[in-house]
Amino acid sequence: MVLADVIKRWQQIKGKEAFLCTGTDEHGMKIQRAALKHGMEPKEFCDGNSNKFRELVAAANISNDFFIRTTDQEHKDAVAQFWLHLKHSTPESLGLYKGSHEGWYCVSDECFYPEDLVRPSIAPQTGKKIMVSTETDNEVEWIKEETWFFPLTKYKDALLKLYDENPGWIKPAHRMAEAREWIENHLEDLSVTRPASRLNWGVSDPEDKTQTIYVWVDALINYITKAGYGSKWHTAKDDMGIWPANLQVIGKDILRFHTIYWPALLMALGLPVAKGYLCHNHWTMSNRKMSKSLGNVVNPFFAIQRWGIDPLRYFLMRNATFHKDMSYSNQLIGTVYMKELQANIGNLFYRIAKPKSSVRWSTLEAVTAFRNGELNAWAEKHDKDCFDAVFFSLESHLSESPEAFCKEMDDYDTSAAIRVVFELLRETNRYVSDTKPWDLVKNQDPDSRVLLNWVIFNSAEALRIAGILLQPIMPTKASELLDALGVRPDRRTLEFAAKGKDADYGTESKPVEPAPRMSKWDTIFPPTASADLSDDELLEHLRVALLDKTRNKMNQMAELLAMEARMGEEAVAKLLAETHAAKVGA
Repeated sequence: MVLADVIKRWQQIKGKEAFLCTGTDEHGMKIQRAALKHGMEPKEFCDGNSNKFRELVAAANISNDFFIRTTDQEHKDAVAQFWLHLKHSTPESLGLYKGSHEGWYCVSDECFYPEDLVRPSIAPQTGKKIMVSTETDNEVEWIKEETWFFPLTKYKDALLKLYDENPGWIKPAHRMAEAREWIENHLEDLSVTRPASRLNWGVSDPEDKTQTIYVWVDALINYITKAGYGSKWHTAKDDMGIWPANLQVIGKDILRFHTIYWPALLMALGLPVAKGYLCHNHWTMSNRKMSKSLGNVVNPFFAIQRWGIDPLRYFLMRNATFHKDMSYSNQLIGTVYMKELQANIGNLFYRIAKPKSSVRWSTLEAVTAFRNGELNAWAEKHDKDCFDAVFFSLESHLSESPEAFCKEMDDYDTSAAIRVVFELLRETNRYVSDTKPWDLVKNQDPDSRVLLNWVIFNSAEALRIAGILLQPIMPTKASELLDALGVRPDRRTLEFAAKGKDADYGTESKPVEPAPRMSKWDTIFPPTASADLSDDELLEHLRVALLDKTRNKMNQMAELLAMEARMGEEAVAKLLAETHAAKVGA
């Protein structure tokens, strides 16, 4: 979901119109059984889950334009229409047919598996012998029933032709090879209904109430429901609005449904397929598969509260890879937060845009000097080979980084793109250390002032460019950075992400007004408490520290500020009140 949002926002800062659709699939045997287990009606059960997902979408700052539930009447109407077209409007022998089906069915995966993709296993909870899918290790059961079929095997040649003519249709390439191998070696006609006697939680066949439409046929149609299928358009001859999608972002476990079943179903109705697929891997917990039985499932709401959504988005996109499953751990997030966000971005921002009150420079003065031509005139007068080369050492990074970032983002490699920005800011921090603007500012010579503004301008440009490029990944923090630099909202698109493209920003440095109490750290990335501690452990740790009269007061203050940044001012105030009461009572 975050990856899809990042891609959408990336298209927007490139100046393109972009839409993002997400939502919840709510039908099927798995939902029906889960609701029964909880003693709830399926719709009531789905309402609760959908509301939680909506809350997560908001908490993760997902800029979705549509949120669809497959229980929405609009969607069920679209499914019914699609179904009737499959039955009656497809070429002879390419539409639905009735038949008997038996095979290994997995409720968890909501699909049948061929004989060569199941194996014997032992249920860990009971020790009972079971059969499981070789793909997911989920239990399968043998089922025999009368259903409607979609003749998927008749679309084999059309699917292979689609793959041949669009070699980059599925990314990464090994996922496309995986899907192709399935088409070539495992393709079977698809059972697309379930007897209503076994599954009644779903969309019924409008002409045969004894059959419930297969959950994956139902779910896949959601992509065209929000594009207007069934309400605004009905065939490929109509204006299909935002369909076909430029990109569908999917997990590796649902590759087959989206890249084999879905295009074949669309072909049957003469509708265009999506223009591309991006298939991502799964997150593990410290390199172990997340499992409720192991107790290592991450609660996303807790993670957002702990780290803040933008640092969490940064970590997820930084560590994302399409080649293997990815490892999630608080230690990793803590390291990235301190070394890259605080020490790299935050440090550079403070050095350049928030200098000490005793240091007299400003980004506004530096940008003004550039706009007036003073900096270019100075650069033309000084030969890079003769003058101290360190003052020109940032030029190549400023000129090359935006293009390199664009290349990686256009290839959906957010990790490589983030590395480009990280290197730019790291080199800029080194540049500041090497050029020593705090020494230049002490020299009253006019040329030294121009040289100072040259250094500050180059450094501010690195921050400004990085802020623009990081907007899709950290929309709030990037906005804070650009606001603090005085960058106008209409100059935050990709066309301005190059040195010298914006000569009308900057802020004047002002001495910090003394305050009776610092309510929060005045920085983009405030300190955080130890990643090794849970919130409860952190509270207990600080409670003990505050009651320890021998403990250094400055250390206590730093820990309290870190806690406030992480858990909020109320939690700190409550803790202080409790420890004060404990001291008085003692």
